[in-house]
Amino acid sequence: MKVLDLQCTSGHTFEGWFGSEEDFVSQCERSLVQCPLCGDASVHKKLSAPRLNLHSGRQRSAAELELVAAPAAQDSSISAAWLALARRIVASTDDVGERFADEARKMHYGETEERAIRGKTTVEEARALLDEGIEVLPMLLPPAAKEPLQ
Repeated sequence: MKVLDLQCTSGHTFEGWFGSEEDFVSQCERSLVQCPLCGDASVHKKLSAPRLNLHSGRQRSAAELELVAAPAAQDSSISAAWLALARRIVASTDDVGERFADEARKMHYGETEERAIRGKTTVEEARALLDEGIEVLPMLLPPAAKEPLQ
């Protein structure tokens, strides 16, 4: 089993497990390897240190082990926190799709009951909503937030 450190073109880093180098290459060619945050299928391997068991007899201290693991753990914990937040937003809002601006206006002017919604609109339409006093928050949700991870 090969464990690879991967990175998408947006700079998100993540880990991938493959049976062999050939499995990794084959899956990449078929766009099966995707960033769990943004869904980008253009990924590349990052340099990673090999795991060597040399049995030097010297045990690393807890502080040394923590220093080695800290950068990778920090990257993955930030990514995991962002993905968890995005999933909470998806779970607690109604997706109104392209009708976002219309639904926001209906709620603002009392034509329909207020609820948490999300959807798509243009930058110009979002500015028009803000000019009308309708609060909106542009947010790019990663595709992985909208579907279960395997």
